[in-house]
Amino acid sequence: MANEKSSGRTTKLSKKAKAAKPPATDQKRKAASKEVEAETPIIDEAATSAIPDHNDESSQLNVRIAFHIHDVSRMRRSAYDQIMKPMGITRAQWWVLAHLSRQDGMMQTQLADLLEVGKASIGTLLERLEAAKLIERRPDALDKRARRVFMLRSAHQVMKTLMQEEAKFNDRVLAGLTLEDREHLLHMLSQIKKGLSEFEGSKSTEPE
Repeated sequence: MANEKSSGRTTKLSKKAKAAKPPATDQKRKAASKEVEAETPIIDEAATSAIPDHNDESSQLNVRIAFHIHDVSRMRRSAYDQIMKPMGITRAQWWVLAHLSRQDGMMQTQLADLLEVGKASIGTLLERLEAAKLIERRPDALDKRARRVFMLRSAHQVMKTLMQEEAKFNDRVLAGLTLEDREHLLHMLSQIKKGLSEFEGSKSTEPE
């Protein structure tokens, strides 16, 4: 009997000990929680409040404007290429003639800088214009190694035709805008261009 009572007491004590001892999984969770708290950096609410929210209405509007500017530029180039194609003139050739119409006799290197192309590219471009009898290259009077580019009479006629077609093209594209709208648009685009100039050191190639 004594042994049975002793055995019963031992069993009860063993059960109490097991109940008092927390499960191993709970201990692991608590330890892991403390480690996470120790590794988590303290966030300064004042600092985070200064970080701009790129999901706000203003940022979303800016993205839409950027996409529209890109699409309008791409679509205009594509449409204008269709106008020039029947004349056998590419956009790059048109830029060369446009610059020469403002300053005939430019240095070949100057044209390369304005069009932002290399010497080989401008050389190929001018060769094609020469083959079309639109320009001619002559040695510079002071530096025989340098070459100046001059428009031929046929190029002036091509420019006249291109400018007439461009005027029609612009009237068609901007038909939905009043004169006041166009002036306002020009002002806004100038402001955007001014902002972009801070990121780009190169000169504009847009003829005025």
